[in-house]
Amino acid sequence: MGAYPLPLEERIILKSPQEIEKMRRSNRIVAEILRDVGEAAHPGVKTRELDGLAQALLVKYGARSAFKGYNGYPAVLCTSVNEEVVHGIPSDRVLKEGDILSLDFGVVYDDYYGDSAITVPIGRITPEAARLIRVTKEALDLAIEQARPDNHVSDISATVQGHVEAEGFSVVRDFVGHGIGKYMHERPQIPNFGVPGRGVRLKPGMTLAIEPMINAGGYEVVVLDDGWTAVTKDRALSAHFEHSVAVTEDGPYILSQL
Repeated sequence: MGAYPLPLEERIILKSPQEIEKMRRSNRIVAEILRDVGEAAHPGVKTRELDGLAQALLVKYGARSAFKGYNGYPAVLCTSVNEEVVHGIPSDRVLKEGDILSLDFGVVYDDYYGDSAITVPIGRITPEAARLIRVTKEALDLAIEQARPDNHVSDISATVQGHVEAEGFSVVRDFVGHGIGKYMHERPQIPNFGVPGRGVRLKPGMTLAIEPMINAGGYEVVVLDDGWTAVTKDRALSAHFEHSVAVTEDGPYILSQL
């Protein structure tokens, strides 16, 4: 979930190897549920039905929602369709052939948070929509490679921006990635734009939710009257991918992959 409220915990909290493995378990649950929900997203399905599936799977795994009730958010899943960038609220909206759907999901398991996001096509989509999804996923993969000791947070940020803008897309400024652990939003914040070599230096034990949010048009967004759903100002398509990642001596450890 894109961090816009201030984190509950203001300092950077380094995790022990044992804590990182606990986070791996919570994030594995996130990955498995996101996979199942993504596979269920087809033309004719209501986004509310996907939220119900995610809720049922939470019960199966013995985890609780990281999102429902967070600052009043009303669902366990964020379902953002087409021009919706992030924090889309599940509803009776019916998915249509050609839509793209961003799914953002988090859990708490054994006191640790997991958080991840994917964007999936609904049936057959346009080549441009497919390219937006591909480039956003590539930006995440490249950014994760920068999550190494002695790099800076801004090395992650600049990598996303450089890849995305070279492809003619734009990077959302208003929502950013974040640290994660026993709190959903911890320090440091991780913008998806910036100059390399600046800001916080990465250390082993840092755990980061890296989440490019990329628009096919301009970078500006507005929040709808529901107080949550952010959409592109020009109503161009948007895509979102996120992984929770631990910085280790051996490099990035992706916690939220299968």
